[in-house]
This record gives sequence, C-alpha cells and structure tokens, in this order.
Amino acid sequence: MSIFKFIIVGAAVGYGINYITKKNADGRSIIEDLADNAPDWFEKAKHLAQDALGKVSQTAEEVRANF
Repeated sequence: MSIFKFIIVGAAVGYGINYITKKNADGRSIIEDLADNAPDWFEKAKHLAQDALGKVSQTAEEVRANF
C-alpha cells in the first residue's frame, strides 16, 4: 500500500512542477511571476509586522498603566 501512496505523491509533485513552470499566454510561468513579486511582498510584510508590533506594544503599555 505504501508503494501506491509513493506513486500517487510522485505523480502529484510532477504535475505540480509541470504546472508552475509551464508558460502561459504572455510567455511567463507562475514561478517567474512569484520570483518577480517576492521582494515587494517581503517589504509589505515587513511594514505590516512593524505596524502590528507597534500596536501590540502600545496595548501592552496601556494595560501596564491601568494595572
């Protein structure tokens, strides 16, 4: 039974790699789009994390002042 699972997982991985590397109508693949957009997403995530950290520290200060 485990060999059957191994075959299924291997086929799924192979199909997934084929899907994300296949060129679409504009001549670019999904992986190329992800690689190009990753730095922008990283900067957005960094700004969101800084905002969340600021809100958490502000709430902690308010709780500490009221306790």
